[in-house]
Amino acid sequence: MGQEKKLVEAITPMDQDFAQWYTDVVKKAELVDYSGVRGCMVLRPLGYAIWENIQKGLDARFKATGHENVYMPMFIPESLLQKEKDHVEGFAPEVAWVTHGGEEELTERLCVRPTSETVFCDHYARVIHSYRDLPKLYNQWCSVVRWEKTTRPFLRTMEFLWQEGHTMHETAEEAIEETERMLNVYADFCEEELAIPVIKGQKTDKEKFAGAEATYTIEALMHDGKALQSGTSHYFGDGFARAFGITFTGRDNTLQTPYETSWGMSTRIIGAIIMTHGDDSGLVLPPAIAPTQVIIVPIAQHKPGVLDKAAQLEERLQTVCRVKTDASEQSPGWKFAEYEMKGVPLRLEIGPKDIEKDQCVVVRRDNREKIFVPLSELEQRIPELLKAVHDGMYQKALDRRESMTYSVAGGMDEMIEAAATRPGFIKAAWCGDLACEEALKEKAGVTSRCMPFEQEHISDTCVCCGKPAKKTVIWGKAY
Repeated sequence: MGQEKKLVEAITPMDQDFAQWYTDVVKKAELVDYSGVRGCMVLRPLGYAIWENIQKGLDARFKATGHENVYMPMFIPESLLQKEKDHVEGFAPEVAWVTHGGEEELTERLCVRPTSETVFCDHYARVIHSYRDLPKLYNQWCSVVRWEKTTRPFLRTMEFLWQEGHTMHETAEEAIEETERMLNVYADFCEEELAIPVIKGQKTDKEKFAGAEATYTIEALMHDGKALQSGTSHYFGDGFARAFGITFTGRDNTLQTPYETSWGMSTRIIGAIIMTHGDDSGLVLPPAIAPTQVIIVPIAQHKPGVLDKAAQLEERLQTVCRVKTDASEQSPGWKFAEYEMKGVPLRLEIGPKDIEKDQCVVVRRDNREKIFVPLSELEQRIPELLKAVHDGMYQKALDRRESMTYSVAGGMDEMIEAAATRPGFIKAAWCGDLACEEALKEKAGVTSRCMPFEQEHISDTCVCCGKPAKKTVIWGKAY
């Protein structure tokens, strides 16, 4: 047992040092490696396979709502970026610039894509002419670069993978409807495929996306009580369209300006999966996006018939799940620890005694429950157990979030104490003034996560200044 024990002990317990636990998991589960470029990570096969499954699940949802994939240039001329004032100011500190092509200095600097509103608008100005050309429902899968000062795998890296949807609509109502629809797509995906409960809401003006009229967000709570913004959707009004001269002939034959949205989810969501579900043994992966859903571990595989039976079971199960057999010479105990570390949802053990009884042992990664399953029932039971793992993971995450969500109805002193002593989400009323939002950040160390769509009454007065409250806000510390 020494070797597998050592493997698990190599992970710092999360209660001892959560940040180190996170780093240990992403490294030792072989999700990423550090690269020779500061702040950029190498996505290893397991990390990339998780992203591929996320991509597959989201892409199907986008296409079901009428969206098409395109690809835009990664370089943006400086003049193009400058067209929308608020947008360029919001991104200026994070932009990476290309100044030379070979040995030659460029006459105009090129920005390496931090986001693509400007290049989409430049394209839309050329292809939108009539109301018949609308809506334009485009999405692209790509990488973006933001020159971050401090970085951490998945959570904040200089280059990361994402999708960004950019759509144009005939009316403001249609664009607002799209913004809300895509936020719901993200929320459903997180809950139905990632087993992560989220809160849907609107960002305050201080926290909204640069150049947007409104930003909607889904916020998830991590194991340590910090929030993670997990997906956003933005309504731009016609601001970008006016800046880029995008017009179309309307149904009444007048020249009109379209309304725009954008929305995105990135590899940061893998960080959310790790920090929502992981434990001191490593990853716990939601079945829907786990690259391997069932790992078959032969017991006493040197004995006649064991490897043959394992191979038969793998072939049968390929019709209902993503399955692999580990027939390596490592001990079963080492394999148990290895696949716990990598978060495989179900482990199937088969040995001589199991074969005699015409059964196998199935172990759930989320709660380590052992289930004896007759071999004749495997094709039926494995999908049921994968669903049970998902449901168990979701409920556990929801229960934790509920136990770490607090209401503060008093004043600033109560808010400061709650933020200092109780990690999690804090519900408190707000007057809507920027000065109070900034004071809460400065004195209590919390930021506004969102104004939930489902508003509940906490207090009639602002937690900061005591004036009449306009909104209940979820406050918290965040990644």
